[in-house]
Amino acid sequence: MNTSDESQPLEYRARIQIIHRELGISADYERRFQLLLRTEAGELTSIGADVYGRPQQLRPHAAEHWQAMRAQAQRDNVLLLVISAFRSVDYQRGVIARKLAAGKPLEKILRVNAAPGYSEHHTGCALDLTTTGQMSLETGFEATKAFAWLMQHAEHFGFRLSYPRDNRHGIAYEPWHWACMDV
Repeated sequence: MNTSDESQPLEYRARIQIIHRELGISADYERRFQLLLRTEAGELTSIGADVYGRPQQLRPHAAEHWQAMRAQAQRDNVLLLVISAFRSVDYQRGVIARKLAAGKPLEKILRVNAAPGYSEHHTGCALDLTTTGQMSLETGFEATKAFAWLMQHAEHFGFRLSYPRDNRHGIAYEPWHWACMDV
């Protein structure tokens, strides 16, 4: 769901600003990374477990598109596996806080993790994907049959690669991250 600054409830924007201050994220994050503030999904539906056995969810329409895409990939002898789907603002806050606590510099963290409030995962329309024999969240995924299949077919199911090489957001290349086009 594309959302602009003006369409966000003031309470939500204020909550995100507080979280950003707590994490040390600058007030100009949105402008610097050219990302939109994204509202958390309300209604979610199960899409089964991820590769770690954790239950995953998407918005109902995204789940339908995902199920159709995964089924077609299977018919084409391609196995698509979920690493993660919906992640709340608080979950994203925790990811960044843990990395900061481990001594990682904030600017490097923000090149691989969108700030809380700005992740497509909040919308319930984004998936991180892998396939058998592939390390999770590694650029080597681009050399797989699954990635080639996604590049050729994902758009037909309403999905797009969010962070291609040299994307305008300055986010690291993520061949595993796919989102509904209405995000």
